[in-house]
Amino acid sequence: MNLTKQLRCLHSSTCVCTKGHLSEEVIFLVFNHLNWNPKLIAALSCACKWFDDLAKRALWKEFCKTRAPKMMLDLQSSGSHSVDGNWRALGKLLVYCFGCEKDGLFTNIQIPGHFAYRTRFSRTSGKSFLLPQCRTDVLYVSDPCEHLDQGDEGDIGFFRGIFKSFASSKVRKMLIQRIAPLHPTEVCPYCKAKLWNMLAANMIPPSATCRLGAYEESIEYYVCLTGHVLGICTLLPLSDTDEPSEE
Repeated sequence: MNLTKQLRCLHSSTCVCTKGHLSEEVIFLVFNHLNWNPKLIAALSCACKWFDDLAKRALWKEFCKTRAPKMMLDLQSSGSHSVDGNWRALGKLLVYCFGCEKDGLFTNIQIPGHFAYRTRFSRTSGKSFLLPQCRTDVLYVSDPCEHLDQGDEGDIGFFRGIFKSFASSKVRKMLIQRIAPLHPTEVCPYCKAKLWNMLAANMIPPSATCRLGAYEESIEYYVCLTGHVLGICTLLPLSDTDEPSEE
């Protein structure tokens, strides 16, 4: 089973067994030794409801804390409980590029979602995606996941992120004040919540273009009701000075 199917299975485990498992303590030690391998957590969650319950309660939390320790400390430092109880969604956000389907959220091209082994999330980068009056909010945004030579669409970049304490953020307040539209059919691929359209709300600042290295007015992104961010842009081609030299 490929990773995409494994991650989709996180919401559809079929095993109903409750006996004959290793103890939670042993499983915890095993996955600690495996450095909380997300592919293995996802695969076993597909096969066993008991394991899936354990993963949602404990394993994904440890994975997140190991993969991005400073980010996790910051997200929880205000006493917000927006992360607790949804570690699986955050774990998936850290390692999974959502891609897009034809006639889906972004374009008419099809780019499958996939595992992104190493992704850097930056609080500093997140400031570039916020209007000046919202820059006291805390937003972590990833570097774009590049998908090159997509026909007429050019080079496509996907980015994702998460707000700290989104329920009390200025961005959420402004979205409500502007009566920003929710997407009528699509939902967040990480938590299944409805999505606000930041482009339709006129809340994407020009600084996001520079941060992503993208064409002007080519950026679109959504924020879900729980504070996850997913976006797309058309990337500028590398200049001659940016290309690696040949020995």
